[in-house]
Amino acid sequence: MTDPFPTAFHFNVTFGDEVDAQACTFQEVSGLESGLDVQSAVEGGENRFVHQLPKPTKSTNLKLKRGVSPANASLISWCKQVIESDFSQRIEAKSLRVDLLDTKGRSQASWTVTNAYPVKWSVGAFDAMKNELAIETIELAYTTIKRST
Repeated sequence: MTDPFPTAFHFNVTFGDEVDAQACTFQEVSGLESGLDVQSAVEGGENRFVHQLPKPTKSTNLKLKRGVSPANASLISWCKQVIESDFSQRIEAKSLRVDLLDTKGRSQASWTVTNAYPVKWSVGAFDAMKNELAIETIELAYTTIKRST
């Protein structure tokens, strides 16, 4: 039986056939959204309303946050290869899946993202007055997002 109201803190991110568990551990995932923009069209002679015509689907970038990873982690190597290569190498796009899990680790909802690649990689502020983890954010552009369950 599935939980009718799953919690948002128990989730899993999987990159294709990625086996590096550290590469898939995140503190926060955001940007799981897509929608349609519309274009207004006025019909000649019809003054009571304006047609709203759909444009292609638009998505926001997917943001993954976690503690700063070692430089040899596979996800970091991929980010470095894409962002720091000055386009001297082909960009390797990956598919990934985000699963919202129940208390027993079963998928309650799932989103599949295709042709994702890093477009921004940032590290949060360092502050000697706070005792906090150093957080890195990896922002991914992608082609499609689909909810599977």
